[in-house]
Amino acid sequence: MNLSNLDKFAAVADIRAGLSLKEEQHIENGGSKPQLHPPERPLPEMEPLCRRGGKALKLAFNTWVYSSFPVWVPAYPLEEVIKRLSRIGYDGIEIGAASPHAYPDYLSAERRREIKSVLDDNGMALASMLPAPGGGPGFNVAAENPIERADAIEQYKKVAELCADWGGKTLLYVAGWQVFGTSRATAWARSAEALAQIADFCAPLGITVAVEPTAADSNLIDSCDDLITMMAEVDKPNVKAMFDTFHTLYRDEVPTDYVHRLKRDLVHIHLADVDREPPGSGIVDYRSLIDALKTEGFDGYLTMEIGFNRRAVEPDDLARRAHDHIRALLA
Repeated sequence: MNLSNLDKFAAVADIRAGLSLKEEQHIENGGSKPQLHPPERPLPEMEPLCRRGGKALKLAFNTWVYSSFPVWVPAYPLEEVIKRLSRIGYDGIEIGAASPHAYPDYLSAERRREIKSVLDDNGMALASMLPAPGGGPGFNVAAENPIERADAIEQYKKVAELCADWGGKTLLYVAGWQVFGTSRATAWARSAEALAQIADFCAPLGITVAVEPTAADSNLIDSCDDLITMMAEVDKPNVKAMFDTFHTLYRDEVPTDYVHRLKRDLVHIHLADVDREPPGSGIVDYRSLIDALKTEGFDGYLTMEIGFNRRAVEPDDLARRAHDHIRALLA
């Protein structure tokens, strides 16, 4: 290596800085000088494969399979679920706003503080929250009945407040569904209006509203194109995107296409394989999905939403298998 005079001077200064007084006197009295080499510089640390832009991809688990929605059992107290998921190794939890876990009207201020303490004590972040559309009250933001639409919007607001109480930053939005006799244009307009109201309410709470295409369950926002159109139409800075690999399977779509099309608007993901089985047990190419997420700089939660469509499940087993499979791909 050829060194300029300035480089040599700096190198000598670095070398002499590490010499003892006796060694310096030896050099000054005509002794041999140490071999001149440029000072060693530490190599930059290699960024772990699970990181992009200094942030690690995080794993979370949705609580439906541990709750009474939509299948009544198995069901466990929310404190127990938080502790189990923490022991398995999850970074966060996605809490569904349904009883017995987190139906807002059933939770006193004291109860909310208790759950926050359990989250903190177990090192678990609240990755996101979502309402429980369907069932008795419906909560369809695109419904024909204006009372139902108003109640649905109000429910989203209550879930947003609960999310903020527990330190969460993401609220999932299911755009509702078109009922026979209602035109698609009318149902779409109602959903867009509801989303705008919910987003405005969430903004001062510091909460992002993530719109989810739900092709396997509904008929309004089914695709990535629908999702992009809705975001553009509502045009709110805190309205972003998410998707669920289960719903992409329903449409025979490629999950990585969503990642590359949505780019930085993608803030949340649900992972599930065929029949809501854990990642690694079906046909989704999770390795390519994770590579795409790294490429696009995704830094949200990879959230398992699995097993809640049937009673014959072992929730801990599903949670552990999903965690271990995805964590291994991130290593």
